[in-house]
Amino acid sequence: MFTGLIEETGLVSFLEYFDTNLKISIKARLILEDIQLGDSIAVNGVCLTVTEFNADSFSVTAVKETLEVTALKYLKNDDLVNLERCLRVQDRLGGHIVQGHVDTVVECIKLLDQSGSNDLYFSIEPEFSKYLINKGSICISGISLTVVKVGSIKELQGINENTLGLDYFYVTIIPATWDKTNLSQIKEGTKVNIEVDVLAKYLERFMAVSSLR
Repeated sequence: MFTGLIEETGLVSFLEYFDTNLKISIKARLILEDIQLGDSIAVNGVCLTVTEFNADSFSVTAVKETLEVTALKYLKNDDLVNLERCLRVQDRLGGHIVQGHVDTVVECIKLLDQSGSNDLYFSIEPEFSKYLINKGSICISGISLTVVKVGSIKELQGINENTLGLDYFYVTIIPATWDKTNLSQIKEGTKVNIEVDVLAKYLERFMAVSSLR
């Protein structure tokens, strides 16, 4: 389990496909301090297992299913990735509960420089937007963030309709997060990993089961 508070950014140093899997080697510093084989590391929000490490880097393997449902397949050498070690029992839960199990990949559709902060807008399928609420939690590339607003792309385009679907959301990034993570690398069209709040999914399941009783 993770909290969505990024410890450092690592540099992708080597990518190699073998069969349907992808080996990813990442240069890091802080993550390596107490690393062990078999450790779980969140890489851009994806929980992966350490398979190798040395003095300045570690390696993980993304299997076919992981590549199909995440944005790891778009990685290139020298890309920055957000890194977080798994939660220890005695740690403060500063973000929210993050499993490292990515729900979907979304695309950045708009960026706004707010002269001190940055707003990032993402399109999202209604299948997943139903789990988002204004001021709720979301995990983007492994980062615990607060949803500012969920709305309709048509609304952004100035189209007024009575039945607008919820197919975008945006978050505001403070300077500290902008500087410490890879969000500053995002451009329009960039695809990122999304994990919705697991508590919302449990609530949906509970309500569905309760309605059958």
